Amino acid sequence: MNLRDLEYAVAVADHGHFGRAAAACNVSQPTLSGQILKLEAELGLRLFEREGRGARVSDRAAAVLAQARATLAAAAGVTDAARAARDPFAGPLRLGMIATVAPYLLPIALPQAIAALPRTPLHLVEDLTDRLLARLREGALDGAVIATEPEGDKMAAIDLFEEPFFLVLAHKPDARRRASIRVEDIDPNTLLLLAEGHCLRDQALSLCGATRKAALGADVQATSLETLRHLVSAGQGATLAPLLAYADWRRMGEGLEGLRVVGSGASRRVRVVFRSGSPRRVALEALAASLRGSAAPAIGEAMRALASGRLAPGLRCDPPPH
Repeated sequence: MNLRDLEYAVAVADHGHFGRAAAACNVSQPTLSGQILKLEAELGLRLFEREGRGARVSDRAAAVLAQARATLAAAAGVTDAARAARDPFAGPLRLGMIATVAPYLLPIALPQAIAALPRTPLHLVEDLTDRLLARLREGALDGAVIATEPEGDKMAAIDLFEEPFFLVLAHKPDARRRASIRVEDIDPNTLLLLAEGHCLRDQALSLCGATRKAALGADVQATSLETLRHLVSAGQGATLAPLLAYADWRRMGEGLEGLRVVGSGASRRVRVVFRSGSPRRVALEALAASLRGSAAPAIGEAMRALASGRLAPGLRCDPPPH
């Protein structure tokens, strides 16, 4: 068994097809298939179930493929650690980011981050918190931007910003609404939620003291905040949105309005997390400083614009220059 054999196996698992896996590995399909057969013989275990032209990981081999991924990540980590020891800013920085942060933070922060780390190109991955943390622990990512506190003592974190929540509703021109709403006054029966796995869903349920059955969002299963935006705009309910997302929606003239949520748990803290002792720590600290430097003024400007009416419902407004 060698690392190349494991790469072939992981490629088949990822592509679900021997031909596409071979193409991804730049080898012929007979070569890849032959090595997979040899690996299966060596392990005494059938790794894949052949289904027509496709292939799927056999039920008994799931743990083997997970270990293969971890082994490849560890092997790659040796090279990465040596390069980072020589220069922590040299080479790509693999950064994960949750989907309720990435679309709203990156437009305001990415240009400055690229300028701040000219020798450190960012390779971005958008996914759910649990998946990002799993990839981070395996060594497949160098860091991740999340909105929850990671568990365990093997992770380090750098806070980026605190972001208040808004209860977002469809704008009604004749209605008079307050500027804020207390946590205890939110009706969970009208709340549209993200699907399972999104930390913002858990935060919304925890904030409102709701159960899955009590919240309308349990039947929605939206996979993105943008889907919830369309549902709210159509008058299907209300949703909980962090400030940067809400301000972005208002700039687009979406006909939405929001009440700032006040009370315990009415905001979230966004942070960069990474493995303790990471050889890329210096680069991650520089990235965190850049992200924080972009986010802080954007949050302040969004709050001022909302308070002054410059982001009134239905009014398109360009974001502030950087």
